[in-house]
Amino acid sequence: MEDKITKASSTGVTSTPAWRGSPETVSLPEVHGSMVVPQNVGFWRKLLAFSGPGYLVAVGYMDPGNWATDIEGGSRFAYTLLSVIMISNLMAILLQSLALRLGIVTGRDLAQACRDHYSRPVSFILWILCEIAIAACDLAEVIGSAIALQLLFHLPLIWGVCLTSLDVIVLLALQNRGFRLLEAMVVTLMGTIALCFGVEIFLSRPDIAGIARGFMPSPQIITNHEMLYVAIGILGATVMPHNLYLHSSIVQTRKYEQTAPGQREAIQFATIDSTIALMFALFINAAILIVAAASFHRAGQVIADIGDAYKMLSPLLGAPVASTLFAVALLASGQNSTLTGTLAGQIVMEGFLDIRMRPWLRRLITRLIAIVPAVLVTWRYGESGASSLLVFSQVILSMQLSFAVFPLVMFTSDKRKMGEFTNPLWVKILAWSVAIVIAVLNAWLLLQTFGHWRAGGA
Repeated sequence: MEDKITKASSTGVTSTPAWRGSPETVSLPEVHGSMVVPQNVGFWRKLLAFSGPGYLVAVGYMDPGNWATDIEGGSRFAYTLLSVIMISNLMAILLQSLALRLGIVTGRDLAQACRDHYSRPVSFILWILCEIAIAACDLAEVIGSAIALQLLFHLPLIWGVCLTSLDVIVLLALQNRGFRLLEAMVVTLMGTIALCFGVEIFLSRPDIAGIARGFMPSPQIITNHEMLYVAIGILGATVMPHNLYLHSSIVQTRKYEQTAPGQREAIQFATIDSTIALMFALFINAAILIVAAASFHRAGQVIADIGDAYKMLSPLLGAPVASTLFAVALLASGQNSTLTGTLAGQIVMEGFLDIRMRPWLRRLITRLIAIVPAVLVTWRYGESGASSLLVFSQVILSMQLSFAVFPLVMFTSDKRKMGEFTNPLWVKILAWSVAIVIAVLNAWLLLQTFGHWRAGGA
């Protein structure tokens, strides 16, 4: 195995005091460097070789946790919050570009970088926080998939939760046949979601001029307290902390030249892949809000529950297939997100703890961390608590987000760690600004959410 200190120093990154040592194992060792990037080929063939990791990351930006905020935003405020979705997506593009840069240049994923930089107690706390965030995110995805199965096949919610655990077997089977097959499945499910919502937009006949105005930021978003609350909810649900760990790892599945020019080329093509994939996620999230605005807001209905949206969509649009397409897209979204969430759980556990387990055991443990709470909570609260669980999961994600964003920005802005690939000044300013804005807005969202719950409890 190539020594990471040697690799880093070849690009001008000093091994000390930037990093304390070399990781004992590479990130995702079973697929690390398993996909050879062809040399002396054209731009498009090279881009195709690097394409894939961005789409695995993008599914986290269109998971069921986003659906509730997008549906509520569209049904209450029509197209106005489209600008918030766009700005949130631009923030995500920036942060994911930093994550892939860290992985390519240092040979470490974000979890390994944190373990190397921070003391053992701090790293352990960061690991616990990240596991809680992944469990919360997976809770939303599991609940979303279970709701979809209930809507499509009338399965009890708890049965649907248990069925989603089978994705561990699917993930193992696909990865054993090559990481490219896993990427192909994810892209196929994303295409299914896009097709479903493309038809939904056609059926809902939205206001094109209203959509165009919605992508222009409006002062009303700040001055209207209720609109601001939903807008911050959309922002908080968009940037997912586990995606930063995931992206910094899976970009290393490509076997590129371990030289400064080779890494520069890898960063270029991986950034293009990530940007295209996240623009695809922008289309999905915008489509959910547009359909909600064109159907529910037009009818004077405020919807914040996915189940209610399913029931009312067909009657409002006069097309029985509308609700079915909605549920199919929700199922594809949930399954896509659980696959990548399980993979992120493996990366985080290995990276922070530097442990070695058999792949099936690692995935079983990371899956149980999410499945067990989902089963217990679903058994306790049933169908009536599903929407509250989705909101709660986004609150937990908001609490953890800054613990991933701030180390990422700090590492990629440190010349000792990144050498010639350190963030230029304008990127540093932009990245720190985004990190601070996300922290402040999420803190505000948490205060408002807990205040709302206390008022409701009183």
